[in-house]
Amino acid sequence: MDIAMTGILCAAAVISYLLGGLNGAILFSKLVYHQDIRDLGSGNPGFTNFKRAYGLNAVTWAVLVFDVLKTALPVWITALLMGHFFDLWQFGAAFSGLFCMIGHCFPVWYRFKGGKAFIAGFATIWFVDWRMALVAVGVFFLVLVAFRYMSVASCTAALCCPVTLCFLGGASVWVLTLSALSAALVIVRHYPNFVKLAHHEESKFSFGSQKQL
Repeated sequence: MDIAMTGILCAAAVISYLLGGLNGAILFSKLVYHQDIRDLGSGNPGFTNFKRAYGLNAVTWAVLVFDVLKTALPVWITALLMGHFFDLWQFGAAFSGLFCMIGHCFPVWYRFKGGKAFIAGFATIWFVDWRMALVAVGVFFLVLVAFRYMSVASCTAALCCPVTLCFLGGASVWVLTLSALSAALVIVRHYPNFVKLAHHEESKFSFGSQKQL
């Protein structure tokens, strides 16, 4: 690995982590509602808990868009640089995406207590391989409609990403490894949800716009 590549990856890791740590649910709950989403519902600073607290409205969609864009920007720039200089677009996207996800889960801005990184991962996969992304989105909605548990749908979709990459072929071992680590991070972060599922305490996702708290 030469100096230029090392410099790009180090910068990408830091910037992706810091941007990934910016949390839309926390920011919008404070700016718009003068509350902290971490004090409501499950306490998780993510889209699902925000929807349960405030309903499916323009602000809730703004949270989703914010969390997608904060990931998409550094992932796209890193992929562009790595693709242009080293022909490593996929690796650049997967690398930056993983650090965005880590930042979202363990943000320095919020004492290392963050969300579960599914949306950050969702934004990343389109830059790694759009075919994998289509499969993941299809699996996500099928599982969500069938079972109505966001945690189950999120983890199933995450798990299918590295598997799909293997079947598609063409991805390097490094990209596959980064994809597997990203999927593992999503699944591990949802561990509390599976504990609730085991005790029949997990809330089902509502497709309506009403508040659930």
